[in-house]
Parts: sequence; structure tokens; C-alpha cells
Amino acid sequence: MCSAGAASTNTVNGRNKENKAMGFLLVFFPEAIHNKIIGNSINNTTTNNKTSSSRFIKRTNPNLLFTKARFTISMCALLVSLTLLFFTLSTLEPSSSSIWGFKPLHVLKKKPNVVSSSSSFALHGMGTLYRRGTTAMDQLIICHVVEDIAEDELKLFLRVLHRSGITSRADIVFLFGSSLLSSRFSFLIHEENESFSKLVRYYNELNTTSSRDSAFRFNSTQFWKSGKKDMGEPIWGKKGRGNYSSSNEDESESIRLIYGSVVGFDVNELDPENSLGGFLDYIPLSLRRWACYPMLLGKLRRNFNYVMLLDVKSLLLLSDPLGRVRSRSSESIYLFSSCSNNSKSNSEKTQSHCRVNSAILMGGVRGTRRLANAMLTQVVRATIRQHKNKNSVSESGIFSQLVGNGYIMKNVELTTLTESFQEAGSLSGLSSDSVEGYSIIQRGNVNRDISSMITNLICLCEADSSVYRDC
Repeated sequence: MCSAGAASTNTVNGRNKENKAMGFLLVFFPEAIHNKIIGNSINNTTTNNKTSSSRFIKRTNPNLLFTKARFTISMCALLVSLTLLFFTLSTLEPSSSSIWGFKPLHVLKKKPNVVSSSSSFALHGMGTLYRRGTTAMDQLIICHVVEDIAEDELKLFLRVLHRSGITSRADIVFLFGSSLLSSRFSFLIHEENESFSKLVRYYNELNTTSSRDSAFRFNSTQFWKSGKKDMGEPIWGKKGRGNYSSSNEDESESIRLIYGSVVGFDVNELDPENSLGGFLDYIPLSLRRWACYPMLLGKLRRNFNYVMLLDVKSLLLLSDPLGRVRSRSSESIYLFSSCSNNSKSNSEKTQSHCRVNSAILMGGVRGTRRLANAMLTQVVRATIRQHKNKNSVSESGIFSQLVGNGYIMKNVELTTLTESFQEAGSLSGLSSDSVEGYSIIQRGNVNRDISSMITNLICLCEADSSVYRDC
């Protein structure tokens, strides 16, 4: 009896274990257990009905339908997720998508020797790199672009600037009043950079320098220099990026193409706290730019020796005026002033009233930075006096007062040149003789269309007319 009871108990325990195992398998392998049960049913049915022909009716299991439905939904969700992932990666910028090991199609189609991505930062995660130069430069031109400048005015400034030859010795920085203004002129800056590259290549293939029948002639020889002296890599953009000079197959070992970088910043990047925001309701770029220079020049003080501050709307550069300051100290600054003579009578001494031109100054980086700091302080004082006396704030007036204050400017070597810039509209026919000897000309306030006149003169040369689209 004990044996029978033990056997019965073992049988029950074995069945419980078998049921538990079947339950475990049913959870993780429902399809396999289902197939096993169906197979056993078929075998039992076949054994019991060997003597008669019977039909097997297969019933649909609800668990099987639920498993198949869950599998189908999972596959659909996976396909939707993959589709969204690839769509997201395809819309990323080149700098972001490169971390996944591939680049969008529009990036692969670009030439490797042209840096034209507006998404490339210029310096320390700020600014925009429009063109990376071939080598490091020791001269810098900071051009501020006022809010009311027209597209034709900026295009003319860029075109004359590239043709002046100064970009073979200096980097160009554009200072915009807002990021919107920077984005608006981004395509125009890239277009003029491309036109310059085409022009240099065209003259190099023709083995000629320039045409002498145009006042704004292009001399390509000043961009080809000896490559024995390595000035180092440009500070702008990412290190180790290719450029036009290194990829030019026709370039010899001793002569290489040299040109500077072209970058841009907006005032919110260089003056994020808006230093003058608590003093004025509306701050024009002519005033706020003085809060941007100290930060920018502070970052670049070890990279550049000489700097020029220039107003894009007022002036045009025909050559390189920075040659005057290359032999001077880092604290020296050259200013320009226009004087008007007033004489009441022949017996009285002629009096002259001079006003310093704030649209341009050039000198050493250290002296320029000191002047910018002093000018920012004077602007703040002038705005405070404005609230008390209800007087208007004039940038040129504040600048003239600052320059005349010897105590504030005692740490800066100021040299004021009494020169009046020739106005472009007053040039006699804009011939070669009329602009000979002028490195800077002023746009002026005349009603003549200076942009069209200069563009027509540039297009007189067959080589130049084949490069510019508006010729």
C-alpha cells in the first residue's frame, strides 16, 4: 500500500512538474507548444480512427492569432521607426550628419577646394566662415555693415575689395547688426568669393596680369607669391581643412596662391549682454560696434599685428592703405580728418575746423583696442548726458571729442592725416588717371549711380566680363 501510495504521489508530482514545464514553454514559445498539442491531437485521432476515413477539422486558436497580430504590429512599428530615423539624418547639416559616417548628397557634390558652407563657425563656435584663406595673415580689416545698406552697395564694396589686392595680405571680417542681416547677405558674399576664384584661375590660364584700360583693373600677380616662407595655418574655421592653393595642380613648388579668409559676425555674438541696452532705446550699429571691437580684438591680439576699421557704406578700397602703419608700433593709430576753412576778413587769421572721420581708422591691434575701450566709455557718458540735457548722440561727434582729449588718449600714439577722400561721383569719367594715387575713395551723396558706372568699367575687360554674371 505504501508502495502504491508512493507511486501515486510520484505520478502526481511528475504531472505537476510536466504541467509547470509546459506552462513555462507556453509563455516563451507559444507557437512551438501549440504545434506540439496539435500534433498529439492528430496522432491520437489517427490512431483511434484507423478503420474508418474521417475528416480532421482544425480549429483556430485565439492565442495564435494574438501572437501573429503582435508580430505584425511590431514589424510595422520597426519600419516606421527606421523611416523616421533615416528621414531625420538626411535633413541634418553636414557638420551634424558627419558623425554618422556619411554626408548628404548636396555636400558630396561640392568641390573639395572651396569652403562655402555657411554652417561652419569662424572662431570658437561663433561667426560664419565664408571663405578660409590659404595661410595665416598678420593684417585684419573689420568692415561694419550698417542696417540700411543696399545689396548693390555691399556687392560693389566686395568686388572692388577683391580686386584691390588687399585680400592677398589681410583677412576680412564683416560685422553685421543682426543675424538676419548676416543671413540675408550670405549668398552675395559667397558669390563674390567664387567670382574672385574664377578670375584668378582665368588670368593664370591666360598667363597674363590684367587689362590696363580700366580704372578698377585686376592684377592677379599680387596673389601669387613665393611659397618658401610658411606663415602658418589660418585661425578661422576647423584646422587642417583644404583650400584652393593646396589643391591646384598647376601650381609649382616655389609659387603658390595666397589670399585671406572672409568671415562674419553679428553684434549679438560679440556683445551678448548688449552693453548699451540700458542707456538707449534704439542702438544703431555705428555705436554698438564699439562694444564689439574689444572682445574680438582681445581674442585675436596674438594673431594679428595691424587692423583697419572700415564703414562698408561710406568707403571703397582701391588698394592697400595699411602700408603706412606696418613700420609703426602696436600702439600707433592713423586717423583721417577733413578740414573746412572759415575766414571772416582778410585781416583776421584764417581758422580751420577739422572733424575726424570715424568711418575709417587703422593701426596696431593694441592701440586700436585701447581706443575702442575708450570710445565705448565715451558713448556711455554721452548717453547719460543725453537723458539729462535731451541732446542727440552723434557717433562722429563723440569720436572727434575723444580724439581731441589728450589725457584719455595718452596711451595711444595718434597720427591725424588731413586728407579728404575723393568722391567716386566727382571723378572725371572714372578713368585710370582720375583714380591713380587714391587708395580710398568715398561714395559721396551724389545722385549718380556709382555702382552701375564702376560695374561697366570692370566689364570693359573681356576676361572680367566672362566671370561676372551682371556684365
